[in-house]
Amino acid sequence: MENKKYFFAIDLGATSGRTIVGSLAEGKIEQEELTRFNNNLIETGGHVYWDIYALYSEIIGGLKVAAKRGIEITSIGIDTWGCDFLCIGGDGAVLRNPLAYRDPHTVGMMEKYFDEAVAKQTVYAKTGIQFMNFNSLFQLYAMRKAGNSALENAEKILFIPDALSYMLTGKAICEYTVASTSQILNPVTKDLDADLLESLGLEREKFGEMTMPGTVIGTLTEEVQKQTGLGAVPVVAVAGHDTASAVAAVPAANERFAYLSSGTWSLMGIETRNAIINDRSSELNFTNEGGIDGTTRFLKNICGMWIYERCRKEFTDAPQSHTELQREAMAQEPFKCLINPDDAAFANPSSMIEAIQEYCRETGQYVPQGYAEIIRCVFDSLALRYRQVFTWLKEFADFRLDTLYIIGGGSLNDYLNQMTANSCGVTVKAGPQEATAIGNIMLQAKAAGDVKDIWDMRSIIANSVEPRIFEPKDQEQWDKAYEAFLALK
Repeated sequence: MENKKYFFAIDLGATSGRTIVGSLAEGKIEQEELTRFNNNLIETGGHVYWDIYALYSEIIGGLKVAAKRGIEITSIGIDTWGCDFLCIGGDGAVLRNPLAYRDPHTVGMMEKYFDEAVAKQTVYAKTGIQFMNFNSLFQLYAMRKAGNSALENAEKILFIPDALSYMLTGKAICEYTVASTSQILNPVTKDLDADLLESLGLEREKFGEMTMPGTVIGTLTEEVQKQTGLGAVPVVAVAGHDTASAVAAVPAANERFAYLSSGTWSLMGIETRNAIINDRSSELNFTNEGGIDGTTRFLKNICGMWIYERCRKEFTDAPQSHTELQREAMAQEPFKCLINPDDAAFANPSSMIEAIQEYCRETGQYVPQGYAEIIRCVFDSLALRYRQVFTWLKEFADFRLDTLYIIGGGSLNDYLNQMTANSCGVTVKAGPQEATAIGNIMLQAKAAGDVKDIWDMRSIIANSVEPRIFEPKDQEQWDKAYEAFLALK
């Protein structure tokens, strides 16, 4: 093939994965999907596991495709979800498949940890991470309490992207962005916290060396080279946490932006030089996760398109086309009723439609009828929740927020993009949709010396994608609706 560098990106999500090959040419990024596969959970013995061997096998399969096509791979990078991890034995072997964050073994464990080990306020002060019962801290505590044999015999504990890199290279590392999701990492020292490790009965040596994104881990083992037909290709620690890779792909020209990584869940935040940990950030449950080039992703989780997708599954008479369904919803009267998308009622109800109607009934509002009114209610409410979080971000940021970048699959929803611009009163730029894979590829390019830093990366990305721009309008109408939203109980 032509003489340019090809970067092999492995992008693993909680339900599916894919392998992509990307390259830089004439100041632009090009990418092509090679393989796509399912990521299936295994339920056995009362627990829920990820199939690490199946994922490894799919990665080998993707590498074989690249080799068969004669693609000379410059490097390989892996990004995945956060929090979960794999135990490795003293002989270097995998000790059982890793438990999945959906496993029920952490139910009630967070509260038990605060009672028995370290106080809640101390944990937040040390880590600045939002509290979720499946954070690695509570998973490890639950395993310790249960006498988990894999943990008891572990020589190394590796987060999922690091575990797969280890299976490819034999090198054990601890990549910074994925480690930051664990609620064990201290963002000030930029290493795992000694007191929290002690509370788990673990030594720092159990984890790999802290490694920043854009660092070469090692090369493919001889075994993998033989299986794939490739040579000693370097494996790079990219931003191992998928959201960190996605945020790295925001095509901004300066720091004056917020981002909304939009999918089933929405992650809205800003990029800062230092973690923001204080009483206010704790009260609002904001999180400080690792970014690239020493940055921090200060963000908040918002229930995103989850409500919309759950409603779509329940509708029996609605159009199957997103475009048609959304067009009919937009024809409805706005702000007739509102919900708080992050209310516990919408976490996982047996019927999302009934949950929305019951919420409106209980709050003395009009009760939406039919699919169009329900979806209009959902979109109006999401845009107003985005405004609330955006308002908080402006409070925390020590710089002006000129633009909100919407990235990920949800960036394709132009109706909601415009509503978000209207609600937040800020210019919205939508795209790229494939932000995670692009961030992965660009960090490999940085490791190869083809880009200098995050801003060089973003300049190339901005040159490669054409974001759709939405300017705010109807401000008075949205201001009035926001007052009604804030009055919801």
